[in-house]
Amino acid sequence: MPSTFIPQNSFFYAKIPSFKMKKYLTEFIGTFFWVTTVVLTANNAQMGLFSPLAIGLVVMAMLYASKNLSGAHFNPAVTIAALIGRNIDRNDAIYYIMAQLFAGVVAAAIGVFLHESSGGLAIAPRINESSIGAVFGEFLGTFALVYVYLNVLHTPKSEENDYSGWAVGGILITMMYTLNGLSGTAFNPAVALGACMAGMFGWDDLLLYTFGPILGGGVAATVFQI
Repeated sequence: MPSTFIPQNSFFYAKIPSFKMKKYLTEFIGTFFWVTTVVLTANNAQMGLFSPLAIGLVVMAMLYASKNLSGAHFNPAVTIAALIGRNIDRNDAIYYIMAQLFAGVVAAAIGVFLHESSGGLAIAPRINESSIGAVFGEFLGTFALVYVYLNVLHTPKSEENDYSGWAVGGILITMMYTLNGLSGTAFNPAVALGACMAGMFGWDDLLLYTFGPILGGGVAATVFQI
């Protein structure tokens, strides 16, 4: 009897080799902890201004843990940028994005449960004063994040550096502090989906938090190639 619950002759098993499943699971884990940290720290009054620091540090740590296996995208905008630069094949990109979005949904559910279990206040949705400003904020933050990511992880000498996690985590922290007045500083459609499910963003703003990051990531990938 095989040691897996998935029959070896199943369609899923046949289509996805085990080494690829490890990459998708890695993307799920990294995205899960990113979104969970967002939900729990952003709604914890004791964290105050330290929430971006916690989010940046967890992304940094997960990047170091995962970059040699999956590339540590944890973000559909990064995956799309990698696809534009031909650093990932189309099928992998689809499964990466599916794993990231699913992680966002699971993390939101668990994050809200843990928040309520700790006796936290009811989560109030963010209200953006300007939709255009919010899109622009998401665009700028994601552009900076993806641009730094590509330059420290997708260059000929990127394997030699040991600062990639600090660079990515650092730019994420900086952009969150810089652009918080414009948008919810998701910079990641998976984070945006999780935030909508958690009640942090309104569902009518989901398109805003999807369009801005994808556009920012696409432009960053184009500039990187140039």
